Amino acid sequence: MANAKNQPSLADIHAAAVRLRDVVVRTPLVPLHSYDNRRDILLKPELLQPIGSFKLRGIFNAVAALSSEARAAGLSTTSSGNTAQALAWSARYFGTSARSLMPVNAPQSKVDAFRNYGGEPVLVSREELFAYMRDHGWEAEPYSFVHPWTERDVMAGNGTIGLEILEDCPNVQSIFVPVGGGGLIGGIGSAVKAMRPDVRIIAVEPEGCCALKASFDAGRPMSAPCDTICDGVAVPLVVPDVFEVLSRVVDEVVLVSENDVKSAMKRLGLRNKLIVEGSAALAPAAAMRMAQAERGLSVCIVTGGSIDPELHAAIMGDPTVLPLEPVTA
Repeated sequence: MANAKNQPSLADIHAAAVRLRDVVVRTPLVPLHSYDNRRDILLKPELLQPIGSFKLRGIFNAVAALSSEARAAGLSTTSSGNTAQALAWSARYFGTSARSLMPVNAPQSKVDAFRNYGGEPVLVSREELFAYMRDHGWEAEPYSFVHPWTERDVMAGNGTIGLEILEDCPNVQSIFVPVGGGGLIGGIGSAVKAMRPDVRIIAVEPEGCCALKASFDAGRPMSAPCDTICDGVAVPLVVPDVFEVLSRVVDEVVLVSENDVKSAMKRLGLRNKLIVEGSAALAPAAAMRMAQAERGLSVCIVTGGSIDPELHAAIMGDPTVLPLEPVTA
């Protein structure tokens, strides 16, 4: 079957791996630490990237693929924080400028980090931001716009995660991937399904923002209300180009409660000593809630660690939030 219009080919993803070789960290696979030394859930900690999230893979690859003239015009995107940081980091690498529309309620730590990398945040309401995305507002601007979800080169860069998983864990049976706009799972799924179609690609969304689940249930792109601690995946719609890709590579969509997100954050902090944002806890939470017999040997993408210190401290210190434990059945 031919790839969907915006879906990267395996050749695209291998080309991205070459571009990223001396730029990103090849993150290891580490076991989810447990008292019984189980090793059937592995974590891929993308928070170890220079900007603290996986976003550098896709954004840098897309920026590197632009012509020098396009880069010189300045770079633009939309972001709740991590994509913006990746764009500013890439802009500094290539000696150009970066701006990003960001929601006014984006975590202050992410806005500050974007500024520290040299980016110019443009703070707007979430309604304005998604109207800009829906109506292709960037077409009226002079900047070179890097779409965080639909762009083939962004998905190809993200797909390098899939290549690394298959190289480091060739007997993997399922991969859990959090979903916001869909560019991460689109890339990983495209890489993995091209090489190992038997591996299950499991999309994970928070219960409070589950546009992909609504879209899969309806069989067409849908929107959904969005209220979640997982700001990195707080995208209330699935666009048609992304839906076309994900309908080919995603085997299942599962939802995670806000409480389980916090409990997974606490477990990762206490046991694996990883400080993660809410979005990054989605995949481990989903894997721990699924019976081992159903998921098999699993890899969870831990997407980033950009969280306000006060929020993380509040969750870690809340006695009502207990570390999430894997089901044993």
